[in-house]
Parts: sequence; C-alpha cells; structure tokens
Amino acid sequence: MKEEIILKPEKALKYVKSNVNKEDLLELSYNRVYAPGEVLDIYLEENFGEEHLFVSMQLTGDLVNDVVNVNLHDIMDDLLEIGHITDEKEIVIIVED
Repeated sequence: MKEEIILKPEKALKYVKSNVNKEDLLELSYNRVYAPGEVLDIYLEENFGEEHLFVSMQLTGDLVNDVVNVNLHDIMDDLLEIGHITDEKEIVIIVED
C-alpha cells in the first residue's frame, strides 16, 4: 500500500527519526540527487550544540553502490521527497516549506 504525506522539513526529519529502522529502504531526493538504499544505521550526533540526524545507507544504484552517511540536518532545506519502504507499506513524504 502506497501512501503520500506532505511535511515541512523539520517534521520530515522527525518522521525519519521515529519511523525508519535498520534494513528499511529509504529513497532520498534532494537538490539534484536521488539516493536509494538500505538503511544500515540511524544515529544522532551533536555538532556545535545542535543535534544532527545521520542515516547510514548502502546505496542500491547500478553505478554507485557504496555505503554513505547522510547528515539529514545539512540537506534538510534541499529535501524534495523521501520514500520509506518496509515489508508492510510504502510511504512517500513530499517535503514542502
């Protein structure tokens, strides 16, 4: 079942923090980048007194399939869409200001 929701950037990060788990598939679309992959880890780090949400992903592209760590706080304002796919459901988050 595919569901679409519209969230502001801050709420989209809260969704990822609360709902995305290891081994879920995450599709990040930001700026001109599309990065689909399996979630290996989600963690928080503190930078200059602010919490930053990081997602470690094994990319599933044909040309690029490396492990990347994405600081979602840094790309928050450039996020266009987040796809969250589990065994039970698929949620597409459209990020709007």
